[in-house]
Amino acid sequence: MQNKAHLEADHFLNNETQFHLGMLPTEQANPKTRNLDKIFAESTREGVKALMSVDMDIYPMAQKVFTGKEYDKLVKAGVKAISDGKKIIFSGCGATGRLSILLESFWRCFFRDLHQEYPDIYEKVKHVENSVFSIMTGGDYALIRAVEYFEDYQEFGRQQARELIVIEGDILVAITEGGETSSVLGTLTEAADRGAEVFLMFNNPADILCKHIERSRKAIEDPRVTVLDLFCGPMAIAGSTRMQATTSEQLIAGAALESILGGYFRELLSAEELELLNIRETDYAEAYNEMLSELLSGQNPEIVGEYIQMEKNTYQENGLVTYYGNTLMLDIFTDTTERSPTFMLPPFRKYDDTVSPPSWAYVKNPLLPTPEAWVNVLERAPRCLEWDAKLYRKMNAPQALISDPPLLDISQILKFQIGNDEDNSRISKKPNVAVNVISRVEISRPEFENYQAAFNEAAEKYQGKSAMIIGTCDEAANYKISCSPQNSVFNLMDRLAVKIVLNTVSTGTMVVMGRVLGNWMSWVDVTNKKLKDRGIRLISDICGISYRDACYALHESLEELKSFNVSSGEKPSPVQYTINRIGLPGRSDIGLAGEKIGNL
Repeated sequence: MQNKAHLEADHFLNNETQFHLGMLPTEQANPKTRNLDKIFAESTREGVKALMSVDMDIYPMAQKVFTGKEYDKLVKAGVKAISDGKKIIFSGCGATGRLSILLESFWRCFFRDLHQEYPDIYEKVKHVENSVFSIMTGGDYALIRAVEYFEDYQEFGRQQARELIVIEGDILVAITEGGETSSVLGTLTEAADRGAEVFLMFNNPADILCKHIERSRKAIEDPRVTVLDLFCGPMAIAGSTRMQATTSEQLIAGAALESILGGYFRELLSAEELELLNIRETDYAEAYNEMLSELLSGQNPEIVGEYIQMEKNTYQENGLVTYYGNTLMLDIFTDTTERSPTFMLPPFRKYDDTVSPPSWAYVKNPLLPTPEAWVNVLERAPRCLEWDAKLYRKMNAPQALISDPPLLDISQILKFQIGNDEDNSRISKKPNVAVNVISRVEISRPEFENYQAAFNEAAEKYQGKSAMIIGTCDEAANYKISCSPQNSVFNLMDRLAVKIVLNTVSTGTMVVMGRVLGNWMSWVDVTNKKLKDRGIRLISDICGISYRDACYALHESLEELKSFNVSSGEKPSPVQYTINRIGLPGRSDIGLAGEKIGNL
């Protein structure tokens, strides 16, 4: 067993150096939060403030990017593309894939609401309604469950671009936090080869990427590619790019999309009509800074901290939390599904899976049955993959995928019951809590009363019921986070406020539950090469051993864990298992809320 583990470790050490990413700032520990676990142990309020303080580092980067020629080129190219009847496509993987889907939904939901509220204006602009698309590595199924190893292959990204029929005149914006995700770079290259205008958005210094990562260098130095470098420092949690990196990308890409729509509409609509739609000149960097300053002010950190304690208490008693939403379903999805790979929590479970444990948190729409809820959240039918062994073989995929192609088609995504269907799994453990997540914007909408009534009815079967409102309003709630972000056509700042609060809640909950050491997420899976490298570096840093020794130790743990029977329990983290096996310098215990992996 040990010989096999060491052979695999040697292969990773010697042959996968392009996935050794410790030189990238997004993979490094942020000095602001180095003792985050201790800060939260002393004061949840101060822990919340420490997490959000890193979001402030986005502001100076945004000031620079918004005044740069690359951003201006993106906006002008986008206006031209929709004017010419072409597509704007966002491409990403993992957190940036979910962001790409969210950006597409901003556009589609705007036109849906425009049709309902201002039909006369809609008639003038409806010809560009179907102009924005997204590519998520692994298809929309990956919105819910990570598709193992897909991100490691450029050809998979190329195939998804081919299936979307990218053509000359289209625009593709590839978003990869680290700047090195192979599948996303594959979509970029395929789109460029097909004559599309391509942009690459990432969060590490371009010169570091070019020096160390060959696939990144090829993309960055490609004369067809316009680069937007959004470097704003390390994440609040080392390597957790779902936080500040994706927040910065949502800010820049979301602002660009709002500006593209505004730029095109100014040629078609009157000044009065533009004002009705909140289309106006906006200083997005200042709007972001004001929104974040509000989140950090007054009682907000304490209220977020109180909510974190509620979730922690629920989970520690073996309970479940079910979020409910309507307008914010996709925002909640993004944060909730990312908890599984980030902190090694049970992933969302299909309705016909009676063996796997239910996910600690889940998301539902109380108004609609599951098939309609999926269309409502995406504002289109799910865009899933139907790849067979023949295609995987043609793409030179690993033998494991050829022998057993994963089921990623639309029938599989519909097995995740996100609607108002009967679902006793969410009350199968006690305590169980229904949480209504609302933004101030949707409270003012005419359909909110129907939604609120549907939530109250759905929540009757739960032991507990709570509401979290993000934004200043008169509506009553258990947890009210006060802020009044600047209005805009997609209400981008409100959506960013929701993202930051949910990221803080999910991360803070895991910190107080002992799943973070310092500012490293020590409960992490290794489902791709990037995560394997991150796990090795985490073990090295925490246990005080060399990268090579940590690599051997992790591969030994991976072999040992193959014999574990976890069919009806939670899958153990190989990284935390390794840390527990090695031990921490100067400590006889693992200090993780008493959770000893070796006893699983």
